[in-house]
Amino acid sequence: MLLSLLKIIAFFAIVLAIALGAQHLSETGQMLQIRYGGTEIALTPVKAVAALLVLMVLAWLIFKILGLIVAVLRFLMGDETAVNRYFSRARERKGYAAFAEGMLAVASGEGKLAQDKAARAGRFLNQPHLTNLLAAQAAETAGDSKQAVGIYRQLLEDDRTRFVGIRGLMRQKLAEGDTHKALLLAQKAYALKPRHAEVQDTLLDLQTREHDWKGARKTLKDKRNQGQLPKAVALRRDAVLALKEASDVLAEGQSASAREAAISAATASPDLIPAAVLAARSYIEQKDYRNASRILEKTWSVRPHPDVAAAYAEIVPDEKSSARLRRFERLIAKNPQHEESRLLKAELMLAAENFPGARRALGDLAETHPTVRTLSIMAATERGSGADDAVVRGWLTKALTASRGPQWVCDKCHNVMPEWSPVCDSCGGFDTLTWREPDAARQTATASATGAEMLPLLVGSPRKDDLADAPDLSEPVQPHPPGPAEPEGQAPRAETVTPNVAPGMVPRESDYEVQGPSATVTDPEPVPEARPTDEPEPVQPETPAVETPERDMVRPDVQPADEADWSEPRKR
Repeated sequence: MLLSLLKIIAFFAIVLAIALGAQHLSETGQMLQIRYGGTEIALTPVKAVAALLVLMVLAWLIFKILGLIVAVLRFLMGDETAVNRYFSRARERKGYAAFAEGMLAVASGEGKLAQDKAARAGRFLNQPHLTNLLAAQAAETAGDSKQAVGIYRQLLEDDRTRFVGIRGLMRQKLAEGDTHKALLLAQKAYALKPRHAEVQDTLLDLQTREHDWKGARKTLKDKRNQGQLPKAVALRRDAVLALKEASDVLAEGQSASAREAAISAATASPDLIPAAVLAARSYIEQKDYRNASRILEKTWSVRPHPDVAAAYAEIVPDEKSSARLRRFERLIAKNPQHEESRLLKAELMLAAENFPGARRALGDLAETHPTVRTLSIMAATERGSGADDAVVRGWLTKALTASRGPQWVCDKCHNVMPEWSPVCDSCGGFDTLTWREPDAARQTATASATGAEMLPLLVGSPRKDDLADAPDLSEPVQPHPPGPAEPEGQAPRAETVTPNVAPGMVPRESDYEVQGPSATVTDPEPVPEARPTDEPEPVQPETPAVETPERDMVRPDVQPADEADWSEPRKR
């Protein structure tokens, strides 16, 4: 409003100044005298100004006529477009002015103004490869995707603008979420300009989304050869792609090709844990235990992981606990001070029933870094050492609310995934998963597929039956109903418990099978039942003891079913 008022005031001021100047010249008595060749012309000031304007117009007309004469002479000399160029110069000036204003409007985000300027430039200029490009960008800025797609299709007809049209259509398909057609367009754009950095990155991203691992490796190789990617980054990404390619080939039954790809990935990037595990298992299938151990030990020295220890145990699956402890010393020695090495040694000590050694191997991890795994190991150590049930229950209670420990976490969006993948499920980032402890808000969001939050080497991979019968830890454990009462004065019946596991593996409580009564045993240290403080403690009748190996001793009144049964006494 203020600017408009200033313009109006300025206009009237100029008109007033011209009027006052004309009046002053008319009142002046002096004359303008022009003498030439004996002729004298006397002009008043007003007539002199008018004559000057007429001379300027005549000079402009003379220059135009001279330009037309020159164009006609060129046409007569063989230049067929000379006359057309002469008459189109004014239109070109207007067209280029509109084109420049349209580009500025696109840069400033004024889509509607840019579309108007693009249409004006198209009327004055006979260069559709320029005006169509401006019109497409103006339509994108204005949000008119339908018009933008139509203009990009027109650009495909010209060799000079074919790449721009393909790239524009590719971007439109990406905005629509049609990654399959976007991948096809990216491949065409890459064939036209293989050194275009943006097209390379887009093509590589789309190939990983569509699981075209072979094509992605080829694109990555071209980027590396062109010097657009550091060598270390290229090797790491190629190892990730080779690993996924090996997984897909293995799923198709081509084990030889999968083994070669997995070995190549593990060699190129030793810290890529899934590649090392896959390569080691491929060697194990070929009974090449030496190379399997070598790959796993190299990976452990760089980045210890529970999956590496599990694969190392598969090399000799039926060995005794003491022999496994001696063999694992070589693996642990590759990175002895790492937390994962200390946890692994503690688990092996538990398997060998060396509970003091397990406590020494664990050290102060239960206090400095309490996780579900460390607290579970501590509870098992206390149970094996003969500690009170209250102490064991205390450690298990802490484990219920403790952190799950390291998991596969995306460095880009902090998404927690149950297993490793080259592409994040949440943000689509490539090679962004890291084995680390997530944020506090995400620690219990996802359970690890490897079972690393508990005792992965002792418990092993979960079976389908175990998963079907596993209790829901999110709900409180309900105690079992009390068993039938035994006649007074008669010792309870013992039941033979046989672990249903492979030799060399530590049995779980769910692996025991009850085969029936065979002897009479007593609990060596019966836990008194909780009673009110004002009631006297009843005297338990003594029962003759039967010599039974410590491994087979069970509670006579408890059926081995879950962890709650071993920690709480039954009512008789």
